[in-house]
Amino acid sequence: MFQIKPIPKESIPNALDKVERYRLLNEPMLAESICLDILEADPGNYKALVNMILAITEQFGTSSMGDLERAKQLLTRLPNEYDVQYYSGLICERQGKTRLAKRMPDGGFVAYEWLRDAMAHYEKAETLRPADNVDSILRWNTCARLITYHNLKPRDEEYIEMPLE
Repeated sequence: MFQIKPIPKESIPNALDKVERYRLLNEPMLAESICLDILEADPGNYKALVNMILAITEQFGTSSMGDLERAKQLLTRLPNEYDVQYYSGLICERQGKTRLAKRMPDGGFVAYEWLRDAMAHYEKAETLRPADNVDSILRWNTCARLITYHNLKPRDEEYIEMPLE
């Protein structure tokens, strides 16, 4: 329907500033749109990839489950295994927080599972982290505190669907 107008490569630093500003203003959809423009001009731009993951996950709860898959697909474009593990953890953590906020039946169990998955990714990232980078530890601690504060527990038993006779 519409042909998207490209941005010149030399405008990318200013565009990245706008991405961060829109994220801070709680306008992740606008930030995501700008990231798409940046990635069209520079497909490997690390800051745009990371900000796109962050902007997509900031829309969890107000968007479709397709956004979860879009965020996961961006992981394959990250430059190293630390980033893949760290941002995988962040995706899971934000999905868990979204489930917790919805206050649905079984939501606590689902949130617990997402947060534990996040913690597993953060633990892997911790083994790969540069010595001065404690981000994965800080995020792991946040997940642990969320689970404790909300008294989240795993399911006692797995759901088994009985066959119809």
